[in-house]
Amino acid sequence: MEKNIKHRLSRQGIAAIGAVVVLFIGTLVVYKVDATEYAVVTQFGNPISTELEPGLKIKLPDPVQSVQKLDKRVQVYQADSLELLTLDKKSVAIDYYGTWKITDPVTYIKTVKDKIGAEARLSDVFSSSLGIQMGKYNLEQLVNTDSEKLKLEMMLEDTVSYAKEKATEYGIEVIDAKIRALNFPESNKQSVYDRMKAEREQMAKKYRSEGSEEAAKIRADAEKEKQIILSEAYKQAQQIKGTGDAEAIRIYGEAFQKDPNFYEFIRTLETYEKTIDKDTTLILPSTAEILKYLSGKTN
Repeated sequence: MEKNIKHRLSRQGIAAIGAVVVLFIGTLVVYKVDATEYAVVTQFGNPISTELEPGLKIKLPDPVQSVQKLDKRVQVYQADSLELLTLDKKSVAIDYYGTWKITDPVTYIKTVKDKIGAEARLSDVFSSSLGIQMGKYNLEQLVNTDSEKLKLEMMLEDTVSYAKEKATEYGIEVIDAKIRALNFPESNKQSVYDRMKAEREQMAKKYRSEGSEEAAKIRADAEKEKQIILSEAYKQAQQIKGTGDAEAIRIYGEAFQKDPNFYEFIRTLETYEKTIDKDTTLILPSTAEILKYLSGKTN
């Protein structure tokens, strides 16, 4: 019985050792690829295959074959400030960043090896691209209050296109580049501010001129409308006055026809009222027609 127990323990020990050996060998030949990674299998340092899909993979044990994993996600390259010259020889300090990702893992490993090497190459690519593109534009095309003159976005698009072409040599795709800040050395700041001030003053002068022109036009239209209204009012007043005078003449005529003597008497009294007051002295001959009602002679 004791012999059987020892035999059983011996088999269990062998099984345990075998399991450990299998597990150890498994760690040497089996590896995992995450969904965010590329895996490049190298044999004695030379890339021989690439795993692009996630899951468990098999290789020969180290040191025959090794695995180098690369991040397949979009990376952000944070660049140092870069001082460049524009077409009109103005010095500009650009603070920018770029986004990129690995598209050819084997080329990437052969040319740049890792992220540090990749960012060193990207620094050269972006600085070269920005230098070329900045040299095609004047400063006022990069910094301007007039959106029609501003070409900054076009410059960035050309920069990205050039960088894309150069970065393919390293198995990298440049996705985009953006400017965080665009500053000027102290020697340039005053000239930039003076130019911006002059542009603002020119715009203000233009707006004032347009406003004055519009105000003059409004005043002219108002004056024209005023004259039209006054002319129409005068016309209507004259028509009303003419109608009134005609009606008065008609009434006077009817009154005269009914009693000429009374009409003459009333008109004479109206004449007295208009020509004679307490301060008036008349020197007339006694035979004057106007005095006939005052003298009592009516015939």
